Amino acid sequence: MKEQTQILHSIPVDPLTGSISTPIYQTSTFVQDAPGVHKGYDYARSNNPTRKVLEDTIAKLENGTNGYAFASGLAAIDAVIKLLEAGDEVIAVDDIYGGAFRLFTHIYQKFGISIKYVDTTNAQNVADAITDKTKLIWIESPTNPTLKISDIKAIAAIAKANDVLLCVDNTFASPAAQKPLTLGADIVIHSATKYLAGHSDLIAGLVVTSTQELGDKIKFIQNASGAILGPFDSWLAIRGIETLTLRIKQHAENAQKIAEFLLEEKLIKNVYYPGLPSHHNHEIAKSQQKYFGGVIAFDLVIDDKEIASAIVSNTKLFKLAESLGGVKSLCCLPCEMTHKSIPTEKRYSSGVTDSLIRLSVGLEDADDLIEDLKQALEIAVKQSTNKNATAAV
Repeated sequence: MKEQTQILHSIPVDPLTGSISTPIYQTSTFVQDAPGVHKGYDYARSNNPTRKVLEDTIAKLENGTNGYAFASGLAAIDAVIKLLEAGDEVIAVDDIYGGAFRLFTHIYQKFGISIKYVDTTNAQNVADAITDKTKLIWIESPTNPTLKISDIKAIAAIAKANDVLLCVDNTFASPAAQKPLTLGADIVIHSATKYLAGHSDLIAGLVVTSTQELGDKIKFIQNASGAILGPFDSWLAIRGIETLTLRIKQHAENAQKIAEFLLEEKLIKNVYYPGLPSHHNHEIAKSQQKYFGGVIAFDLVIDDKEIASAIVSNTKLFKLAESLGGVKSLCCLPCEMTHKSIPTEKRYSSGVTDSLIRLSVGLEDADDLIEDLKQALEIAVKQSTNKNATAAV
């Protein structure tokens, strides 16, 4: 069965009414037939029929055993880290999402969980970093925001050889483009806020496990900690998933055109996009991703925050905002926005310079988006020229 057909028909018709749209069960509790005798639902924190459709759907799409929906992507990350205990160690990708860095470093390290950041684009770096305290390997592929690619299959083999769990943040690719569990990962997480929901209208997180045992542990944490996704947001996420493959395909097609355009711009130093043959680990991306995604990053020949700010402040179609994965294009300056919480030295070491700009390419016509970037870059070129002239004086 093809991907889009699978997606549409993994979302069931409501067995009670025949509704083709999943009903929103906006309730906090459920009437029981007798004490402890019910229809599988007793209290909405523990289970909700709308949320369960979303959870079952993402489990099918990721080829997992169990899926669980949380109030945000960070709540999903938090649930996975709660599998660990004091004294355990996490090996994490160095170019990590700023929110995950903040959670790992400022929350969990003080509870005795140590974090070791490595460049996971070379699987040997992961193997070399493992100790007897390592219990979890955490990677994003592609990463946020420099689009680094890690060899999931190779790292999964290393994890299994050392009896270590591998969790992959699959937000940037989505299950329409990449299936980490099939490549050997144990856990997949998503910020469903992004491509899965796809319309910039909700905050949500998802966890998918490869085994029932892991699923039961995440379910316990979800119920005990209570950071569940509400029924209306669950319904919005289901609705978004219905068009996932169609959107991802167009996002990637637009992004490829824009990335190739950016390569020719003199003001730009590096363009980061897995679909470019010049991208480090392009061949690995080809082997594990069906599409290369809709996020592009680039930095400038002059590493100047003011000039980069002039670009993102003067686009008309690319709206200056955090987040990504929606139908409308967004741009941001990570050093002042998504990655501001990461210390400057660490940020630079992972490639996030002061001039790095991240684009979330939407579903507008690619030619219109290119014209928008052209005019913003022209403004930045003038600013750069004026700045250099002033400095010469």
